[in-house]
This record gives sequence, structure tokens and C-alpha cells, in this order.
Amino acid sequence: MSDKLKLSASERINTLLDDASFVEIGSEVRARATDFNTQDVDTPKDGVITGYGQIDGRLVYVYSQDASVIGGAIGEMHAKKISSIYSLAMKVGAPVIGLIDCAGLRLQEATDSLHSFGALYKKFTMASGVIPQITAIFGNAGGGVGVLTSLTDFTIMVDSAKLFVNSPNAIEGNYEEKLDTASAAYMSENTNQVDKVCADDASALTEIRNLITYLPSNNDDFVEGDTEDDLNRTIPGIESLVNDSRQIIESIADDKMFYEIKANSGKDFVTGFIKLGGFSVAVVANQEKKMSPVGIRKAASLVSFADAFNIPVLSLTNVNGFVGTPEDQLYLSKAAAKLAAAFATATVPKVNVITGEGYGSGYLMMNSRSLGADMVFAWPDAKVGVMDPKNAAEIIYSDDIAGSDDKTAAIKDAEKKITEAQSNAASVARRGYVDDIIEPDATRKRLIAAFDMLATKSEDRPYKKHLAF
Repeated sequence: MSDKLKLSASERINTLLDDASFVEIGSEVRARATDFNTQDVDTPKDGVITGYGQIDGRLVYVYSQDASVIGGAIGEMHAKKISSIYSLAMKVGAPVIGLIDCAGLRLQEATDSLHSFGALYKKFTMASGVIPQITAIFGNAGGGVGVLTSLTDFTIMVDSAKLFVNSPNAIEGNYEEKLDTASAAYMSENTNQVDKVCADDASALTEIRNLITYLPSNNDDFVEGDTEDDLNRTIPGIESLVNDSRQIIESIADDKMFYEIKANSGKDFVTGFIKLGGFSVAVVANQEKKMSPVGIRKAASLVSFADAFNIPVLSLTNVNGFVGTPEDQLYLSKAAAKLAAAFATATVPKVNVITGEGYGSGYLMMNSRSLGADMVFAWPDAKVGVMDPKNAAEIIYSDDIAGSDDKTAAIKDAEKKITEAQSNAASVARRGYVDDIIEPDATRKRLIAAFDMLATKSEDRPYKKHLAF
């Protein structure tokens, strides 16, 4: 195992997998001679090492591109080697991990390379929702390779890596020094394509090993295990964290371990995985009370992934609306529809905890009872309604307020009436939209009990090939 910051293709595999567990497939493959090939170029393993091994004793398939062979560019046989391990992985039901360092399509092989590259698009797509797919980018992932990474479930980048379809200096009016649109920082902060950014190769490989522990091997598998954390552990003072969902999540998780994904983008949401009572749970939580299109898409993506792979979903709701910038309005309704649909179509166990506010359409799409949440809890000070009680009071009691000598007092009195009648946790529970009002310090043990009760949940949806929007 190397301690260099930059590892070779084989060193990456050996660092990723359990010691001495890797078995190589296709070690003798070379570029196939065609009319287009440059005949005097040797291509050991055709620029990609493929095979299988274990992570913590679990079977995984892996391919690692070798940039020392024609820049790691994808040729016909290179692509066929990757397709081959995908076929095996789908037959036996095991994750595929791609270690990317690629110059793109191999120009020397022309349409032979192009056709095989297209076959990879289909293979990755067919594997989606069947086996987990993880890619880690150590060098370049350009052109069509950038598209391949987006067909996988999770993407990790080394800080020095590049991810792009069009290179920065090919974008009109731009050049790399002005705005490096391919950098890990730019991609992780401005898109939902990157789940983690790591300082070096070794830390990226460690992140993959950590992530795998939260994922099943396939869509018929489940993640379960033991925990030494107290199942009845209370969390005194957790209510003070109402506006910091990240800390709430860490507090309730087994051993306070939270694997956060996409932390650099859509910061109005916090998303990731925890273990509760040893079982893996996907978490979607409001970190800010106004939701953005980027944050909403990030949340919807995790809910859809969790549903595909039998991972229960926990939502923490504290929202009162949507961001109001002109740019966001272009994408807001479509993004919001995706999140509502993700929760509505998910058949895995779904539990919602209203920790703070829950107003309007934002509340509805956060795993509300209306969208099919199996259990809904609320903290005692939670508020749920069509809108903020103050704004509602100014509309409903507008005549009384207008005729009052003390308008400020009249507004406060009207707000109190709205809160007591419609918007507090007790009034919502009386209508059956909340199953129980729970003490905040008991949140962890109540969630463990709820997910345990829902472990055998089975629910069907009308037959359809896929959503039509």
C-alpha cells in the first residue's frame, strides 16, 4: 500500500479493497487491431484494470483507469472490459466502483471506440436501481466520461481532479484561469454531481469504503447490523438545535456517525446516511427555511436512490417556503415536483419529524402525511399551517385589525388565535396529520421503534414503466 498522494491505477485498487482480495479479470487484453488503430502503440490491459474483490468482506467489482496508457482514454476493448464486469456484477448482485482517470474517447479507434463508449451508457443505465454504482475521479473525467459519472449513484472527486463535458477553455467567453468550470470546487458547489471532495487519492478511497457500509449490495438486499450504542439513549437539550439539522442528525445517529453527501451544494438541505439500531437510514433535512431548486433536487435524488435500494427514509422538517430570486423561479416548480413525486412514489418505510415550522407547499413535499409518510412525529413547539400565523392573521382578521385602535396588539391577538386553533402541534395531531407529539430528547428511541415496526412494510403502486415527467 502506497503512501503517495497520487497513486497508480493498481495502487488505487489495492488501497480500496481488503488486503489480498483483488482478483483481476482480462489482464491480457490489448487494443484490437482495426483499420483505425495506430499499430505500433502497446496498450497494456488496454488502459484499465478490471476485476473483483472485497470491502469489509463484501463482494464488489472495480475498474481502475490507467492514465499512463494513452491517457487512460476509452477504446473499444477498454470499454468492453468495463462492460464485462458490469454484466458479472448484475448477475451476482454486487456494487461496481469506477476509479476514473481518463482523457476521454480514444481518437485512434474512431467509430469502434465511439460505439463501445455508447454501449457503456446503456450498461450503466441498465444497472441503475439494480446495483449501487460509485465513481471516484482522480484525474480527468472529460467529455462523455463526465456523462458516465452522472449515470452512477455517487461521485467522489480528488481536489485536483477535473470533471467536464466541455473543457473550460472551450466555453465561449471563458478560459481556465478565469473560471475553472471543471474543478472539484466549482462542480461540488454549483451542481449536484459531486458527493464528496477529498484532499488526495487515499482519502477518496477511504470515503468509498465508508460509503459502502451504508449501502446494500443490490436492490434485493438490506443493510443491517449491530450497534453498541444504547437504543434507548436520550438526547438532553436537542431542542436547542432546532435550526441546525446537521447536529440533530448526528445526535440521533448510532455512535453519532453521519455520512453526509453533497454538502457543498444546495446548502438549504442536509442529506446523507446514518445507522439507527444498526440499520441504514437515508436522511433528508431542511437546514434553511427557504428551499432552493438545487437543494430540492439534491433531496429528491437521495429519496429516489433510497427507495430503489430498500433503504428507509427519515425527513426532518423545518420549512416555511421557497427562495425568491428571479433565477430560481426558472427551475423551482419542476424541482419541487420531483421531490413531491419522490416521496409519493417511494414504498420504503418513511418517517417524518417536524422539528420546527411546516408551512404551505414546502411542508407538504417534505414527506408529509399527504404524500404517504408512514409515521409523522412533531416536537411540542412545532407549527404546521398554510402559512406563517402572523401573515394568516393579517388576512383572516383584516377587518378587526383595521378597526382596532392598537393595530400591533390586534395583530398579536389574531396571531395567537390562529396558532391555537390551527397551527400548533396539538391542533395538527387532533386532525390526524401527526401521529404523536414527542419530547425532543426521546427522538432517537422513538425513531428506532418506528423503523423497527415498519421493517416488514410492503406497499404496491399502480403499474407504470416510470414517471412521465
